[in-house]
Formats: sequence, C-alpha cells, structure tokens
Amino acid sequence: MFLASTKTWYLERVVYFIAGLFSLVGVSLGTFVSPWWYLLNLLVGVNLVVFSTVGFCPMAILLNKLGFEPKVRD
Repeated sequence: MFLASTKTWYLERVVYFIAGLFSLVGVSLGTFVSPWWYLLNLLVGVNLVVFSTVGFCPMAILLNKLGFEPKVRD
C-alpha cells in the first residue's frame, strides 16, 4: 500500500484535489441540474490523461504561479 505525505500541500496533491472536486461537482450538477454537466467530468478526465502522458497541465501552471511547489522534480 502506498500512502502519500499529508504534511504539506504540494502542487501534485492540490492538482488531484481540484480534479476530484471538479469531478464531484460535475456529477452532482449532472444529476440534479442537467446531463450536460457530465461534460465537466470528461474534461477533467482528458486533462488528467494529458497531464500524466505529456506533462502539460494548465491548473499546475496556475498553481505554480500562485506559489505551490512541486514535490517531484525533473
């Protein structure tokens, strides 16, 4: 079993937190408001796949500019 460190809010942890939050919001809005909100989950999933394969993530760029430091370095 792998347990990530929860002592600090490093960039990768915040990216996953925001992705999970957006997914929950998308499912909730899709269930209670309009099925079109499920597209938010599709966009989150595509962004996670792009981030894991290519390394490009607009949210990570924004969070880095806001001062979050990445735990993983090149």
